Amino acid sequence: MGLIVDTNVFIDIENNRLSYDVLTQYRAYGSTYLAAISVSELLVGVHLAKTPTQRIKREAYVESLLARMEVIDFDSRVARTYAHLHGHYLKPRKQASPGVHDLLIASTAITFGYPVLTSNRQDFIKIPGLEVLAP
Repeated sequence: MGLIVDTNVFIDIENNRLSYDVLTQYRAYGSTYLAAISVSELLVGVHLAKTPTQRIKREAYVESLLARMEVIDFDSRVARTYAHLHGHYLKPRKQASPGVHDLLIASTAITFGYPVLTSNRQDFIKIPGLEVLAP
């Protein structure tokens, strides 16, 4: 069992819109994980910081997350799931379809049979076979 935590949950925690303790509500799902793409998104945020002070704080925050959480790599199994979702959602480019990064996160969750915890439920609810949770 496990739970994939979407990038936006950690951004909400960093910006004090959520408490890190929110993750304890989901203990029944077992361990919490970051999808590899979420690591990239968080690190991009470090590099886009507007001031050196903000960059240092963000980098410390991201590094503390990486020290506590296991990252699920984008492997060939996740790639297969992603290819299926990409063909279904991005090729026809349906209105309000999930973006590439959201599909990568969803692909990771579906491949491992884990739900996704996200502050942006709308980004994920139309993806078949994905359990979506909101903090």
